[in-house]
Amino acid sequence: MGAIIDKITEFIKEMLQGWVLGNFGTMFTDVNEKVGIIAGEVGKKPSAWNPGVFSMIRSLSEDVMIPIAGLIISAVLCYELIAMVMDRNNMHEMGSGFFFRYLFKAGVAVMLLSKTFDIAMAVFDVGNHIVSKASGVISGSTSLDVAETLTEMFNEQISTMGIGELIGLGIETMIVSLCMKIMSVLITVILYGRMIEIYLYISVAPVPFATLSNREWGGIGNNYIKGLCALAFQGFFIMVCVGIYAVLVSKIKVADNLHTALWSVAAYTVILCFSLFKTGSLAKSILNAH
Repeated sequence: MGAIIDKITEFIKEMLQGWVLGNFGTMFTDVNEKVGIIAGEVGKKPSAWNPGVFSMIRSLSEDVMIPIAGLIISAVLCYELIAMVMDRNNMHEMGSGFFFRYLFKAGVAVMLLSKTFDIAMAVFDVGNHIVSKASGVISGSTSLDVAETLTEMFNEQISTMGIGELIGLGIETMIVSLCMKIMSVLITVILYGRMIEIYLYISVAPVPFATLSNREWGGIGNNYIKGLCALAFQGFFIMVCVGIYAVLVSKIKVADNLHTALWSVAAYTVILCFSLFKTGSLAKSILNAH
């Protein structure tokens, strides 16, 4: 009778061990994949991330926004001319240099408007260059070696646990696994949201660029350029967050305390997700964009 009970107990333990190891094996897969591709996703240019969307955004910018920007720049230049005439005592203090300066300013404004899309792309080219340099400096793995961790756990801790401990650990791994899946979805939202924000910024680029030639209205264009640079530099901050996560995860020793290691990795992943959410506002605050 005792042998039968031992066999049943052993069978239940084997089932619970498989359950725990299965939970743990899939726990970090989604997050590891997302964290592992962050550098590749952040380093992509808007034209390479989704060529179809990029083509649509370029068409909207050039076919829809350029005519509106043309009207705005015409109004801005007329306002600029009236203001300059009034500043010169209703043309009584004007010289030939006045008209050359005005024509030069108008020519520069029109040229900037015609090259708006290229200028916006140049900003992100610089940002992508910085991200590629940062990814070369940031070294180390951004994920746990799941196979090695499972073997270590099985040999040293799980095989010695009783049924009650295994049930508790199984519930614990289920909860953490659900949290990790949510974190992986949030990381995807952050990466895709940033790129969609970039596309939205690019689509209306001609309108704020049309205000740059005027001293009073130029604040619109200046703030737009700051926001554009903030989006480009946000990729660098994302890479720094990934580097910090890699260092923190690499210091975890699963064999020391399984429960502590489990919740430590979950906590570090939550911190990573929260930090990624903050990169956008951090970049804008540094560049004083609002």
